[in-house]
Amino acid sequence: MPTIYYIRHGETEWNAEGRLQGAQDIPLNDLGRKQAACAGGILADLFARDGRSDASLAFVASPLGRARLTMELVRDTLKLPRDDYAVDDRLREIGYGHWEGSTLAQAQLSYPDVFAAREIDKWTVPPPGGESYAAVQIRVSDWYNQLTADTVAVAHGGTGRALMVALGIEPPASAASLTIEQGAVYVFGDGGLAKYS
Repeated sequence: MPTIYYIRHGETEWNAEGRLQGAQDIPLNDLGRKQAACAGGILADLFARDGRSDASLAFVASPLGRARLTMELVRDTLKLPRDDYAVDDRLREIGYGHWEGSTLAQAQLSYPDVFAAREIDKWTVPPPGGESYAAVQIRVSDWYNQLTADTVAVAHGGTGRALMVALGIEPPASAASLTIEQGAVYVFGDGGLAKYS
C-alpha cells in the first residue's frame, strides 16, 4: 500500500463564507496561502522524522487552481521546483451542480426534497446536476489503484472523504460529514490514517 501524504487546499473566500465550491475555480485567500505554507512545513517535519527524501515521492494535484497553488506553496516551503508535479483530473472536487456558489441554507431552499434526501444518504444522493460521493469514490479509487510510489497529493475535502472510504478507513455514512482540515497533512499508510496539524 503506497503511503499518501494528503493535503486539502488552503482556504478560499467561498470556504470562509460557507459556500459550496465544487468545480468552481475560486482562488486561495490570504489565510489559505498561510495554511498551504504551514502544510509544507508539517510535510518537511514528517520527511525529516521518517528519513524520507522528496526525490523518492510523486507529487500530484487536482487540476483546480486552489489545489495547484496550494501544491506550489507546499513545494516552495520544501525548496523544490514550484511547477514540478503532475495534475490528475480524478482528484477534482465533488461536483455540486446547481448548488455551486450556494450556502447550505440556500441549497436547502432551492431544492428542499433533494436536500432532505441527501441529509439521509449523503453518500449516494447527488446534488441537482452534480455527482454523488459514491461516484467520486470510484474515480479516487481508480487514481489510487494506479499509484506506483508513495505520493504527496493536494486535492479537496470531498476527495479526501472518498479516499477514506475507498481504503476502508471510514464508512460512507460518517465519512460524508467529516471535516477535512486545511493546513493539515493526512497520512494514509499501513492500513490506517494519521493527521498532523
